[in-house]
Amino acid sequence: MTEKKDAWACRVENCRFLCMVDTLLRGAGQVMFQDSAWCGLFFLAGIFWGAWAEGIPEVAVGAVVGLAVGTLAACMLGAPKEDIRKGLHGYNGILVGCALPTFFGANTTCWTLVVVGAFFSTVIMMAVSRFLRTWKVSAMTGPFVFTTWIILLASYNFARFKITGLPHPTLPVQPAEAVAALPGLEVLARATLKGVSQVFLIGNEVTGLLFLIGLAASSLPASIFAWCGSVVAIATAAFLGADEGAVAGGLYQFSAVLTAIGLGSAFYSPNWRVILYALLGTVFTVVAQGALNVALAPLGIPTLTFPFVIAAWLFLLPNIQFMPESHREPSPSA
Repeated sequence: MTEKKDAWACRVENCRFLCMVDTLLRGAGQVMFQDSAWCGLFFLAGIFWGAWAEGIPEVAVGAVVGLAVGTLAACMLGAPKEDIRKGLHGYNGILVGCALPTFFGANTTCWTLVVVGAFFSTVIMMAVSRFLRTWKVSAMTGPFVFTTWIILLASYNFARFKITGLPHPTLPVQPAEAVAALPGLEVLARATLKGVSQVFLIGNEVTGLLFLIGLAASSLPASIFAWCGSVVAIATAAFLGADEGAVAGGLYQFSAVLTAIGLGSAFYSPNWRVILYALLGTVFTVVAQGALNVALAPLGIPTLTFPFVIAAWLFLLPNIQFMPESHREPSPSA
């Protein structure tokens, strides 16, 4: 794998077109914190497979368009070249591109919104990143969430929108009794993989497996934390009595997967304290998912990855050090 990466890197340096492709692939990989073109390639393969299997090929097209537009917007707005090359201005765009064709019919209005939304997500990304820089916290997928929420809410006010997949606005009602239980091994395996694939709003086991392979190609710990995050989310949701269909479809797992990867391997080096912290963050994400499901039900819009954004911000803002005292950098006053 190392030789392939080195050979690819050499070709990228000598070809502007390959450099552009490499940047876009890294943007896809950055959805799960991976600065890796190989990871991004597996992610796109998973998106295309899932979109084809579910009969919604427009989602795959939207993913590519959103990824390209978000990255191009960063170039036009003068974002730091290093951030652009790492794909940090493409991952929100690709999520916007996956989301809008999922919720709207594929017509001219939808594709216009994909382009505008992907561009707007980059503007929000740059603004939020500058604001959060003081606290050493990144924007995560917040720009994708805010952009998509604005468009989804606007769809209830304009006749040109063709809503096909939004939940019907309803007042929240507490279930009479717990409706979910820990599933059998086969159902658990399917739900675990769907939990990973739902990061890109696709509920497909093969897609989830391709995502895990892509993560492993970039970082084996990231792949392990992604899988474990989905399992922990299923156990937490089942224990709390979540809707069985939602758990089986991966709808309680995808934000938890991102939290587990972020806290477990992306922002901290794995050790026993980091694992415990990531576990607590993952459980919190599932609870936040349930809370936001209730809060947004009257509006008729989904939570998207906002439970993860809240958990990541809250668990990273304390700037906790998980390394031994002797290995820490000295403070400026030392």
